Amino acid sequence: MIFNGRHRQWLAPLVALGIFFFAASVQAAGTIHLNYRLKWLFNTSVAGDIFAADQGYFTAVGLEVRVKEGSPEKNAIKELELGYADFGVASADQVIRALDKGADVVVLAQLFQVNPMQWIYRADQSVIKQLSDLKGRHIGITFGGNDETIMKTLLAKSGLASQDVRLSGVRFDFTPFLKKQVDVWPVYLNSQGVILQDKLSREGEAVYFFNPSDFGVNFVANSIVTSGKMIRNHPDRVKRFLGALLDAWEAAMDPANEAAVLGVVKKKDKGTRDDIRQKQLTATRKLIKPDRTVQIGRMDLADWKQTETIMLNEKQIKAPVNIESRLIGPEHF
Repeated sequence: MIFNGRHRQWLAPLVALGIFFFAASVQAAGTIHLNYRLKWLFNTSVAGDIFAADQGYFTAVGLEVRVKEGSPEKNAIKELELGYADFGVASADQVIRALDKGADVVVLAQLFQVNPMQWIYRADQSVIKQLSDLKGRHIGITFGGNDETIMKTLLAKSGLASQDVRLSGVRFDFTPFLKKQVDVWPVYLNSQGVILQDKLSREGEAVYFFNPSDFGVNFVANSIVTSGKMIRNHPDRVKRFLGALLDAWEAAMDPANEAAVLGVVKKKDKGTRDDIRQKQLTATRKLIKPDRTVQIGRMDLADWKQTETIMLNEKQIKAPVNIESRLIGPEHF
């Protein structure tokens, strides 16, 4: 992890203070109540978050944490600013937009090492081996979503003009893809991707996935965030919360704990079939911890900087936000 001088001067005293008072505060302060706002609904992609609350990881360090579902209307960064949440989950584009608007948000850990936002397409189409293979495709994007930004970056990188492809806005209804009205459909690989692949497989159709990172576009996905105020005023709480949460994610991604994790997730996500939930967990594991040596929560500075550059090029932010100055990382607690 690389930090500029301004960041090191700001961070070092806070970390030292948190470490010094950590042991005493657990005993003296009693149970501390915190709110943790997720980015989306309860499902297998947030297995570690659910596991932490259900299996007592937070209570073991003197915290009572309410893990709450997210939605477009329940934005973690907004809730941090309003004081409704103490910690949250946000994608890199949300963090960078908020910083561009002056928000005091800090990134504590990067959950997904590989962005789950990818595109699915049927195997009866030619394989997308290079970006020029996008030419002539009918591609779905969520206007205003990070998949729109990613796809436009890919098209710009490929040298294709807007008239070389057909872009259509999509919503949560998969019907246009299932009816072959749209060729290439945006999905979260570990949730919608699993569901669509299973559905088409049952109908005798195979699929491919188009992963932007295979073509050099590494747009950072979900990360754990808090406010600068929380870091400044309660570094011990940050240390305890983050340590417990990442320990839970580590355990949840261990194949040896699969049965227990699936049982915990099922309590929150009763509408998904057991076999689908198991496939989603396998897919999530590969995105969170693509290699056994990868530390869960590791920050990829190069990817964060690329994400900021992409957003700047797409005029989604007015000026550079110096994202490296807002990345702390679990190794500093």
